[in-house]
Amino acid sequence: MEALTGRDFLGLTDLNPSEIQELLQLAAQLKAGKSKIQCSKVLGLLFYKASTRTRVSFSVAMYQLGGQVIDLDPKITQVGRGEPVADTARVLERYLDILAIRTYEQKQLETFAVYAQIPVINALTDWEHPCQVLADLLTIQECFGSLGGVTVTYLGDGNNVAHSLMLGCALMGMNVRVATPPDYQPVTDIVEQAKEIAGGKTEVILTDDPVAATKDSQVIYTDVWASMGQEDSAETRIPIFQPYQVNEQLLTHADPEAIVLHCLPAHRGEEITDEVIEGLRSRVWDQAENRLHVQKALLVSLLGAD
Repeated sequence: MEALTGRDFLGLTDLNPSEIQELLQLAAQLKAGKSKIQCSKVLGLLFYKASTRTRVSFSVAMYQLGGQVIDLDPKITQVGRGEPVADTARVLERYLDILAIRTYEQKQLETFAVYAQIPVINALTDWEHPCQVLADLLTIQECFGSLGGVTVTYLGDGNNVAHSLMLGCALMGMNVRVATPPDYQPVTDIVEQAKEIAGGKTEVILTDDPVAATKDSQVIYTDVWASMGQEDSAETRIPIFQPYQVNEQLLTHADPEAIVLHCLPAHRGEEITDEVIEGLRSRVWDQAENRLHVQKALLVSLLGAD
């Protein structure tokens, strides 16, 4: 995918639908062992937030491609002592070939992208989690054969995952319904952007009714009710979000062939029950594995590897 070489990936709308589909195709080929691309480059991981799947999947992806990974832990580098982002970015571009950042503010990520003349990847911000949603799209495509027309229902907090899911579904011609408590909806700018992308050809629906949102849906998706940095409000959120729990009763309203997704980590007994996450409908572990494959495809594409 020469068109992506050298570009940044700061959010889902940095890609058009055909580029997303090509990435998913490459990820599927890499997953099946049909592509032996090698990429002897160096990836830097600058993670201000804790991580399991993102850190490990990016590291393994780069190692399997023949490259190397440097963990730029803010606690043991100068970025944790107040070095300006612009200074750090201009130094790192001279050492690294590509940089993945997991942080809080989208603005910090964008500043890195301005000053570092190497590809910068959004490995999560409070605004978006685009790498996660690429893996979600690959998982849905594996289950249903294609993406167009599939209905995805997200239940819970209108957070970064909800934002990227709305944009990703709209880009790929999918219907997306987001059911949240009234005071926890996605930000208006993202909703309007998703609706503009959908152009009335597919649904972009917000509701506070989890049953209506789930009705006949093919994909039921949830995330934790309190994200990193919101731990102080976790207990107070539980009664507010309880009606949005993904459980067997709620799934009776979904399509009989519906699958269940969760981006993990899961708080079992809160946003999802043990019975559901371990049940026959769950594709959570395939979804987690697919983080590796889509990120490998993304690294190959942004670096222009052969």
